[in-house]
Amino acid sequence: MKKIIWIIAGVAVVGLMIFKLISNKKTTESKVYHYDKEKPIAVSVDTVHLQNINDAVAYSGTFEPNRETKISAETQGKINTVLVDVGSYVRAGQTLIQLDNSLLKLQLQSVEVQIEGLEDDVKRYTILTEADAVQGIQLEKAKLGLKSAKVQKYSLQEQINKTTIKAPFNGVVTAKLSEVGAFAAPGVPLLQITDIAILKFTVNVPETDLQQFKIGRNYAISADVFPDISLPGKLTMIGSKANIGNSFPLQFQVANTKQSEIKSGMFGKVSFSENETKQGILIPSSVIINNENISQVYVVKSGKAVLQTITISKNIGNKTIVTDGLNQGDVIVTNGFINLFEGAKVEVKN
Repeated sequence: MKKIIWIIAGVAVVGLMIFKLISNKKTTESKVYHYDKEKPIAVSVDTVHLQNINDAVAYSGTFEPNRETKISAETQGKINTVLVDVGSYVRAGQTLIQLDNSLLKLQLQSVEVQIEGLEDDVKRYTILTEADAVQGIQLEKAKLGLKSAKVQKYSLQEQINKTTIKAPFNGVVTAKLSEVGAFAAPGVPLLQITDIAILKFTVNVPETDLQQFKIGRNYAISADVFPDISLPGKLTMIGSKANIGNSFPLQFQVANTKQSEIKSGMFGKVSFSENETKQGILIPSSVIINNENISQVYVVKSGKAVLQTITISKNIGNKTIVTDGLNQGDVIVTNGFINLFEGAKVEVKN
């Protein structure tokens, strides 16, 4: 009897649990939003029309200084004065750093005194030799000693000149690598000077487009931060060896603006157009749906959204050229893609 009661109780508990689960499922389903596919979807649209398209080609690259060098001393010595700082504009021949040359100047003075004495000896021995008072060999020794002293003087003067470090060309000090009191030695960089009055602009071009570029020809170049400033760039070099991406380096020479607004390391573009401006269909790139390498757009036909397969050629900014699949007057969806599907009813909201 007890066994029967326990079986009945177990069946009752299971049944109660099943009832509760079914009840919870119905409650959950009642709270879930069910999208009404018959309800029109609000979308924004645009009418396709022919536009003037300038089929320009652009390649990205980097600006580099025309000349840049790290300056070091040709002789060793303590740095007495540094006359420039980072950002200073310098001209060719301008003094940048002065090394201590006091000892060299004292040596020069000593040699000059020696030269004066030897010049007097030469005069004296010349007179005595003519009078046969001394042998001619003494005069020759005096003359050789004078020549040696003069060579030593020129050597000291050259060493003194090298203690004054000057700018090799016009440019801007872009690095200061030493300070007053430090010891300078040959090969140890003290300053870095960069010339950005003339810039080098380098891009990499695929081999298929290489024939479009000719040495000596000018091309329009602009910096990304100054898109409205167009500068002529003369093509000076076409690389003879392709890089890993099977493209070739091209280098242009560009004159900077008067204010030297374009800096070394900035990014820019070189562009040119081989074809005249033509008319075509240009649509926002954001409206294109890519599905397994197939490009499609939603076209509104008879109040419904229809997926239209299109053929595209290239991007111009944030827009794309369509070569096939759309005609002038077609209405394409530009916004409201959420819940949008093939054959959905649409309601134009713009």
